[in-house]
Amino acid sequence: MEPTIACVVPCHNEEAAVGKVVRDLRAALPEAIVYVYDNASTDRTVEVAREAGAIVRQEPRKGKGNVIRRAFADVAADALLIIDGDDTYDASRARDLVNLLFDGPYDQVVGARRVTDDGAYRAGHAAGNKLLTGAVRSLFGNDVTDMLSGYRVFSQRFVKSFPALAREFETETEMTIHALHLRLPTAEVAVDYRVRPAGGESKLRTYRDGWRILRVILDLARRERPSLVHTVIAGVLALVSVVLGIPVIADFVRTGTVPRLPTAVLAAAIMTIATLVLLVGYILESLMHMRQEQTRLVHLSYPAPAYSPRLTARGAGVGAVSGRKTAASRRNAIALDAEQHRDLEQGQEVSPSDG
Repeated sequence: MEPTIACVVPCHNEEAAVGKVVRDLRAALPEAIVYVYDNASTDRTVEVAREAGAIVRQEPRKGKGNVIRRAFADVAADALLIIDGDDTYDASRARDLVNLLFDGPYDQVVGARRVTDDGAYRAGHAAGNKLLTGAVRSLFGNDVTDMLSGYRVFSQRFVKSFPALAREFETETEMTIHALHLRLPTAEVAVDYRVRPAGGESKLRTYRDGWRILRVILDLARRERPSLVHTVIAGVLALVSVVLGIPVIADFVRTGTVPRLPTAVLAAAIMTIATLVLLVGYILESLMHMRQEQTRLVHLSYPAPAYSPRLTARGAGVGAVSGRKTAASRRNAIALDAEQHRDLEQGQEVSPSDG
């Protein structure tokens, strides 16, 4: 049985680029089904995507994280590729990423960006990416060089064990930390990263999204490394207590009295709070390990990705036959999705389908 491949393209007002992205994906992966998730677009993104041969689905809640959460719940495939719909990533390399996922086998293959055009990667974004990647390395240990890449391929067991809690562009940070914390096998492929086509507008805001991603990292550190975070907080509190308490102890040793009783009470209270914070950290660490074990068991309930026989972009024989069969399956899926869309417009009830 041939493995199934799906491509998910999150889009918000990408009329100028989404058609080329879909066509490039279909050329690189003719056996794959391409889903474009329209995220409250106000231009012709939906029409252009359908004309290019994609199945279009809607996610009205704005934010890339909301799209990923919906797509990961809706789409089931042995390999699921995500790529931004702005044509900044080289979609023709999709075959290389998918083949590497199956050959590993890996649970995640990241398209690490290699800038080919001046202006494709703003200086603020590059500096922010390095800063945030360094923060993740310090907290979690990281061999991923491009933590914020939006071009990735996942195994089914990654997708179905990933909670997808992020709402916007911090979703890539969440994916990276999920893989690191469960120690999932991950690989990288260098891919060209170019300037957006004329008419496209970047949705990223350097300071706003950078602050949001940093906040996510700190929140994940609190949840995923509670003993470390609580030990640091407890250490700071204990240091304050010692600084306040040393003069009080010195006075008591010299005079046998405690002339600064309020200071002594404050130092004792802060030390008590430090001890409680440390104990809470250890309790949360135990709960985190239990949650991690449950997530790991969900991950292991799905088989490892397997690719046999190996398909190529322009294969012959078995590969070509499979390509024709899957292309026909894709056409059937597109027709079914269009039929369901018409039924919904007519107010009829339809059953959900993954195509």
